[in-house]
Amino acid sequence: MVDKDMALTFSIRNNPGVYALLVGSGVSRGAEIPTGWEVIEDLIRKLAEADGEDPGPEPAEWYRDEYGDEPRYDDLLEQLAPSKEDRQALLKSYFEPTDEEREKGIKTPSQAHESIAWLVKQGYINVIVTTNFDRLLEQALEDVGVTPTVIAKPSDAEGAAPLAHSEAVVLKVNGDYKASTLKNTADELDSYDPEIERLIEQVLDEYGLIVCGWSGGWDSALRDLILSAENRRYSMYWASYSGLDEVGDGTGEVALAVVELHRELGDRVAAVDRSKDLEFDTSDHGVT
Repeated sequence: MVDKDMALTFSIRNNPGVYALLVGSGVSRGAEIPTGWEVIEDLIRKLAEADGEDPGPEPAEWYRDEYGDEPRYDDLLEQLAPSKEDRQALLKSYFEPTDEEREKGIKTPSQAHESIAWLVKQGYINVIVTTNFDRLLEQALEDVGVTPTVIAKPSDAEGAAPLAHSEAVVLKVNGDYKASTLKNTADELDSYDPEIERLIEQVLDEYGLIVCGWSGGWDSALRDLILSAENRRYSMYWASYSGLDEVGDGTGEVALAVVELHRELGDRVAAVDRSKDLEFDTSDHGVT
């Protein structure tokens, strides 16, 4: 009997271009990239410090009490960094490495990013949906000679070529860190712009889905779209690095299997590739 890990591996190997990846913050965690909410909390701390205040262990609660509103990424940036140049410099510290960090491999593409890039380069994957703000996926793809089409805002979606016609598409459903607006808070994550939602629905309808490093617990609109997808043509896999603990709010229940990965997915597919090549070589030389 083929185990679930191997079923996922063979599904990708034997159906190139059929599966899309949904990549969450767990993939960038290995590169020490903060989550969007962690960035918001740190921005609140900076704001409090500028006012001579101590936000305590719950910065968001302090902000609500102080300002009577939910903390929003764009509002915090405007208060802390009025000019575009100031905002870019502030954000750079969260998502781009210093020279010292780069030498240590911090905030640079991790093995997980490189594995994904390999799958794209080999033609097994061409669509990546991600909730992450960073650009590590794009960097990893460019490192292997792939220039992705990046869709991070509604205007990008409006002018995009059909998904199947692109070598690689990175759909950043919550935005890109260099954009002026990002989806971070519960209210913001409760809906998408129509153009972005249309593309998400298209991916869910036309592709199988492999979920990597995403819990399903925070991105409510994305979770609802996955749960409500009615005409799923291909299987959905939940590729977890720590088992069922990562699967949140019932989303994993629509998956064919929750697969606990002990090796990078790209390595698995590459291993199958090598075994297939070996089979071909031995049969070609009459070896039984």
